[in-house]
Amino acid sequence: MGLASALTTALTGMTAAETQIDVVGNNLANSQTVGFKASDSVFATQFLQTQSLGSGPTSGSGGTNPRQTGLGTRVAEITPDFTQGTIEVSSNPSDLAIQGEGFFIVQDSQGEQVYTRNGQFKTNSDNELVTTTGQRVLGFGVDQDFEIQTTELVPLEIPLGSAAVAQATQNVYLQGVLSPSGDVADTAAVIQSATLGDALIPRPDVDASTAAVAAIPSSAGTTSTHTQGAGGTHAEGAVYRYRITYVDDSGTESLASSEILVSVPAGDTLANNSITLNNLPAATGSYSQVNIYRTASGGSDFFLLDTAAAGGSYVDDNSVALSATELDNSTINGNYSYVVTYYRAGEEESRPSLILGPQNVVNGRVQLTDLPLPPSGPGIPAYDTVRIYRNLAGDSTSFYLVGEVAPGEEFTDNRADAEISDLSILTNKSIDLDGPKIDSNTLLINVIKRDGLDFQNVFEVGTLSFTARKGDRSLAAKDFTITATSTVQDLVDFMSDAMGIQTSIDDPQHPIPGSVNNIAGETLTLAPGITIQDGQIRVVSNNGADNAISVDLSAFRITAPDGEVLTPNLGFGKIQDASGQSAVADFLVYDTLGIPLNVRITAVLEEVTDSATTYRWFADSSSNSPLDGADISVGTGLVTFDGQGNLVSVTNDRVSVERRNIPSSDPLEFRIDFSQVSGLSTETSSLAASRQDGSSAGTLTSYIIGEDGVIRGVFSNGVSRDLGQVRLARFANPAGLEQRGQNLFAQGVNSGLPVEGNPGNDGMGSIISGAVELSNTDIGKNLIDLVLATTQYRGNARVITAAQELLDELLNLRR
Repeated sequence: MGLASALTTALTGMTAAETQIDVVGNNLANSQTVGFKASDSVFATQFLQTQSLGSGPTSGSGGTNPRQTGLGTRVAEITPDFTQGTIEVSSNPSDLAIQGEGFFIVQDSQGEQVYTRNGQFKTNSDNELVTTTGQRVLGFGVDQDFEIQTTELVPLEIPLGSAAVAQATQNVYLQGVLSPSGDVADTAAVIQSATLGDALIPRPDVDASTAAVAAIPSSAGTTSTHTQGAGGTHAEGAVYRYRITYVDDSGTESLASSEILVSVPAGDTLANNSITLNNLPAATGSYSQVNIYRTASGGSDFFLLDTAAAGGSYVDDNSVALSATELDNSTINGNYSYVVTYYRAGEEESRPSLILGPQNVVNGRVQLTDLPLPPSGPGIPAYDTVRIYRNLAGDSTSFYLVGEVAPGEEFTDNRADAEISDLSILTNKSIDLDGPKIDSNTLLINVIKRDGLDFQNVFEVGTLSFTARKGDRSLAAKDFTITATSTVQDLVDFMSDAMGIQTSIDDPQHPIPGSVNNIAGETLTLAPGITIQDGQIRVVSNNGADNAISVDLSAFRITAPDGEVLTPNLGFGKIQDASGQSAVADFLVYDTLGIPLNVRITAVLEEVTDSATTYRWFADSSSNSPLDGADISVGTGLVTFDGQGNLVSVTNDRVSVERRNIPSSDPLEFRIDFSQVSGLSTETSSLAASRQDGSSAGTLTSYIIGEDGVIRGVFSNGVSRDLGQVRLARFANPAGLEQRGQNLFAQGVNSGLPVEGNPGNDGMGSIISGAVELSNTDIGKNLIDLVLATTQYRGNARVITAAQELLDELLNLRR
């Protein structure tokens, strides 16, 4: 029985030694396996044969111990050693090492969560972070805004070269000097267009009209006869002189004929005589009547007697008294041209016609015939008068009123230059060559501009592109669609927006100031903005030289529906210069899509007191996209410095750029930082943007993984964003984990549940990026263990040999 048990006991020892050699061999085999945890074999006695339990002490005996014989050993446990392995730096940024407790959480091919200490990771074709054996690394992912989502574990992705991100500007940092020296910017530049007219009211058409030297009636064929006792009252012996003029329907006359001398003969001595003028001058041209002038008996001055039909006879029976109207013998000399207009009291006078003439006249008069009739229609005043204007013999370009006639009437001109050009006489006036002026309601397609006596339409239906200049810097072109119903007010609003003129702000404590008025004949303060004055578009800039608006000859471009390009010239000119200390800074900012936006800051010296310097800043952005209009103004505020040049206060430091009709976040708001701007005295002010924190779109080029497991992506534009976070898990008894191979562990029945957490929190170790945890196999110890296990095996083999020899000896006893 004893030798037989010795054999089995020795066999258990050999089996235990074999297991120990297997464990040591596995440890040594994985001494270069990253993240490997070596194991130890733990032995326990197997069974005991009890021969005696022993006895306790008695009066006669000191007691005996139990007598037991062991029956071998067994492997009680193979325990993994989870002590920290050596950390070694790696060249791969995706390699990770855990310093402390915890396991990486990965997903196997069946979707089960398993765990590993091997941090040798790489990305696959789907940009997922995976182990060297293909398991996906799990952690917290991010949403479209790169915010870490902590609701569930997902495979981590690092989309190098494909992910793109932009950084919206939040701050712009300015530097420079805003000097208190120089003039306060209290004067704005003012520009004004040429006078623009309204073509709704047509100008008179004189194609059928004529201007000719007026005919002089001839009295050569006129005879006189005497009748006595026919009811006349002329006295015998009376001597009269007659002269005859042609008269038109407006009452203006030609020059008079030569004298006709008539004497009343003697007869019955009674004052009962009549005089008949026969064969009066015949009608000619448009004259159908004559005026008869006569002297008093024996007199020499001619006064109007009566009007008669041309070519007929007239009986002077003295029943018509001489009027007080004396014969006008005045004449004109020169080369004259005429224009006509339509007129009605209380209404705007029409544009002048084209020129009638010129007509050269020497000591004569000029007759105008077939003058045009006023038109009628919607929006056209009910004109009831035709006005006639004439130039001067010595000035062919200045026209003065010479007469007015009712529609359909004709006119004969005999007024001297000196008479009509004396504007001190209230009834005299010079012509307004521009005619009816535009107002805010004038249709753009009716706006006209005069060149001499030619009028051209300025606008037509199409797309208007407008490019102004501000402070000698070109502004971005802005487009305006001209339709058949677009008005001058629509254009004015568009221009004001496109030029970024700021007229008011929502800050009653710090309103935008007006300008000093240095325009001749004006005294009122000029408010910034655009107005229409007497047919001219006036643009008042914001104060300061760098805010001065100018509009050059090519500022307007119209593209007609047929593709024709027009360049209307509104004739803008400067009527007041800007003055005052100012500075400008141009820079780029970025919206949430990474679109670069141009912004210009103009700072002007608004006030200097004995204790402070105040500048007002104006912000423009051609990239501003409001819901309506083309406004480029995006902010304004005041910056105040103390007597040491230090920044004291800023009333507003926010700029808001609208991004309507664009899918980026609206509006883009950012802060202007003036903290690096000085208020010290220099010859000129200067301003510049030193930096801003936005960026254009960039692609993911690299990444780093922090100790907290957060994967931080770095993009080509310098922006960094979170791409995810590596999560760790720990167990109450990591030695109870089930090893799955490929450096993987699974939850075991005695491991406890996994406790997940972020690296560095909740008892988790920290993560070291660009490093790996080496195997914790102790080669020296394991070699010693190998020697001991080998010795154990050989010793137990000798036990079996000895027992075999004894059994053989026992069997030999029969011989």
